[in-house]
Amino acid sequence: MGRDAPRPLADRLRPATLEEVVGQDHILGEGAPLARMLKAGRLSSIVFWGPPGVGKTTIARLLADQSDLEFEQISAVFSGVADLRKVFERAEGRRTVGKGTLLFVDEIHRFNKAQQDGFLPHMESGLITLIGATTENPSFELNAALLSRAQVLVLKRLDDAALEKLLARAEEVEKRTLPLTDDARRRLRIMADGDGRALLNMAEEVFAEPVGSTIDETGLAEIVQRRAPLYDKSAESHYNLASALQKSIRGSDVDAALYWAARMLAGGEDPRFILRRLVVIASEDIGNADPHALPLAVAARDAYEFLGQPEGEIAIGQLVAYLGTAPKSNRSHAAFKKAKARAHETGSLAPPPHAMNAPTEMMKEFGYSDGYVYDHDTERGFAGLNYFPPDMPRETFYEPSSFGFDKEIAKRLDYWRRLRDEKA
Repeated sequence: MGRDAPRPLADRLRPATLEEVVGQDHILGEGAPLARMLKAGRLSSIVFWGPPGVGKTTIARLLADQSDLEFEQISAVFSGVADLRKVFERAEGRRTVGKGTLLFVDEIHRFNKAQQDGFLPHMESGLITLIGATTENPSFELNAALLSRAQVLVLKRLDDAALEKLLARAEEVEKRTLPLTDDARRRLRIMADGDGRALLNMAEEVFAEPVGSTIDETGLAEIVQRRAPLYDKSAESHYNLASALQKSIRGSDVDAALYWAARMLAGGEDPRFILRRLVVIASEDIGNADPHALPLAVAARDAYEFLGQPEGEIAIGQLVAYLGTAPKSNRSHAAFKKAKARAHETGSLAPPPHAMNAPTEMMKEFGYSDGYVYDHDTERGFAGLNYFPPDMPRETFYEPSSFGFDKEIAKRLDYWRRLRDEKA
């Protein structure tokens, strides 16, 4: 079948040479590990560790081509001992005629210890060159004996430039430009989250739209995302009264809040629903202006469960009165919303090395925990390290208000900010 035969876009764009692979120059570029192996003509067994859609299978196939090895592929999800035995038998047959075998094992971490040990004699005898692919940490998921016989190479999630390069190649193959606005094109790359295969699958959906249309971010979401199911809104008054209760508390109108809570109980509302709503309010609308609000809300819930009706309603009334008269701050809630939005945009960026744990020797060799300073051992109890991803600039999400305890938190943050600036 020719490369231009009807096939999925991701398959049509599969690199034909290692030079066409994007985003993995750290292992394929000049002087990098794989380039050195190929130049020396000695391809050792390898474990590729990286997220989905970054080229693990493609690179393994191309390594077989360049090393003149027969490519065999199995998946640990679908294969067992019988399948492995057949692979080894075929490899033995090839060896008798001077042909080697590269065995690619996808999701190799899914094999149990005994199955992983089954590779060892064939790796040592040179019957196979093993390339395993895993999305999980090899330190935890693969046997030490297997790891000692294979080199672990980390494949990176594709960055924005690599994803854009894939889109440009897709446009060359399709012989037309993706019908997206600039913002929608950027959103498409963000949605891919470093996964080249996912990006091309979504791009294929966009190419399927009628020629002549230009798709914005909203249109893109409709094409490539499933709609979230809607809530049942049949009991409208149920939600209207809950909204009135929350807005009354937020507006520090304690008497109105007590009225709406009483109305809900009088109307037969489940007290547990009201208490759940009040726990949310304690965190969302009171927040750190009064850190006692949340534990008091949880205590009121426990008191209701302990007392039952009608005495349990006393705890509800006390909680509504407390929340209605407490200082208000939504800054922690707002900060977390901003952080979640940013996390969605930045995808799977790794923490800085000093923020990561290094329980195994291999992880230490990869630089995990390098540069970490134990804050408690410093003179001021604050080392001033930056814990954002290395490729992401620092951002301020949490800005406390000047009300209640929030004001004290603001003083601490300002103090730590000054120390961090001094260190910088």
